[in-house]
Amino acid sequence: MTRVDPLHPKQWPPQMRDALTAMNPPVRRHPPLPTEGRPKGINVLGALAYHPELAKAFFTFNGHLLSATSLTPRQRELLILRTAVLRQSEYEWAQHVVIAGDVGISRAEVAQIAWGPDSTLWSDADAALLRTADELVTQGVIGDATWATLNAHLSTPQILDAIFTVGAYETLGWMLRSFGVALDDDVRAHLSGS
Repeated sequence: MTRVDPLHPKQWPPQMRDALTAMNPPVRRHPPLPTEGRPKGINVLGALAYHPELAKAFFTFNGHLLSATSLTPRQRELLILRTAVLRQSEYEWAQHVVIAGDVGISRAEVAQIAWGPDSTLWSDADAALLRTADELVTQGVIGDATWATLNAHLSTPQILDAIFTVGAYETLGWMLRSFGVALDDDVRAHLSGS
């Protein structure tokens, strides 16, 4: 049930266009996500358009997480998708399933993300990332065993990026579900192969 109808792009305040530029970090570690033939995610942007100042701040942060993170794109997407599962955020899940394919996460792996870190499909490092999302969302802290595995595979900046990725997408999931942001038709069509 939609509680707040997203603003159509023609209704966006002028500051929203400025806010969108904040998604391009000054230092980029990863190439931009493909846009050609990809869903646009207009509904989430239309929800954030009600508050362009907040949108700009979030887009600055999110631009780092998507393009300047010290994590690999694959690691980032494992964390985002697991957080979407835990927060039951259909919108977040659907958008990042599209991105997952772009960064080399197989359909079998996408299916196992919902199963969680105990699937035999995962390496120790991948399982630790999924477990990181689980522990941060449910307990607010990375447990000692998970920390030891993360510390064996990731640098301190990567662990910081992992924590902040989960936090950002948990917050975004709260907004999407609280506002009742509907999945965009272009996302739905892309996932169904139409």
